[in-house]
Amino acid sequence: MPDEFSDKLFDKVPDAPSDKASEKASEKASEKASGEARYLYCIVHSPSGGQENLGNIGIEKQAVYTIPYKNIAAVVHSCRPVPYDSKDPKKAEGWVLEHSYVIDQATKKYESILPFSFDVILREGDSQIEQWLGRNYNRLWEQLDALSGKAEYTIQIFYDYDFLKAKVLMANLELSDMQKRIETESKGKAYLLSKKLDQKIKRDLEAESRLLEEEFLAQIKVHADRLVVNDRPSRIPENFRDKKLMASYSCLVHKNNVDRLGEVLEGINSLQGFRVRFTGPWAPFSFVDFQELK
Repeated sequence: MPDEFSDKLFDKVPDAPSDKASEKASEKASEKASGEARYLYCIVHSPSGGQENLGNIGIEKQAVYTIPYKNIAAVVHSCRPVPYDSKDPKKAEGWVLEHSYVIDQATKKYESILPFSFDVILREGDSQIEQWLGRNYNRLWEQLDALSGKAEYTIQIFYDYDFLKAKVLMANLELSDMQKRIETESKGKAYLLSKKLDQKIKRDLEAESRLLEEEFLAQIKVHADRLVVNDRPSRIPENFRDKKLMASYSCLVHKNNVDRLGEVLEGINSLQGFRVRFTGPWAPFSFVDFQELK
């Protein structure tokens, strides 16, 4: 993100320094805190072109409203130019949930939105943010238009390790014979054979898993406009932890394709040894790019 924009954003407040440095930092913080700022939730497609009041739905019940420019608008609340920072985890979690609630409401109200992550604050007033929207209008509108009628969905595919292991053993006579030999060999030989068998099973399991993942992915891509592989998937619910995660995706899906994608996933979920977790619709966090704004 270019410096012209990023310099106006606030990061988390660092630990306070000591002595004179602390006094200077406090004075500087006081000067900053006395200015005007806006907390940014998202950019929306707003055909009305006028300011809209969304109510006291923001963080700590702040009044949320839009700052329009042409047919787009920033969803904001007025605040001091200091970040939302707390050592109380419950308080911080509450702020994040309130931030998410505003984005959820905007997702329901507007045809397309570009969501910001938590705690994006601009040290500016309404007129300056309107000017910022104007400078970046083409880039913002291009993304909003591309996201029209679409939402983000999360797909996680799990498999039963023991089931897939049994399937691999049945499909490979060499492995089946090796397993039978283990039962008749001496303790020492059985141990070595067992280690060798585990390595071969692991190899074949990985190969089988990759083939199935490619097969499932091909079916999913037919109904998704864009897809991102989640290398670091979100928290896995307790009722899925008896299975191994095969794949995790974030998909951008048009509202007309959601039911068809659901049918594909239901087909995978009905296969013996597999379970699918399909969640959404969410704001399209994985498909928004603010890096080229100025």
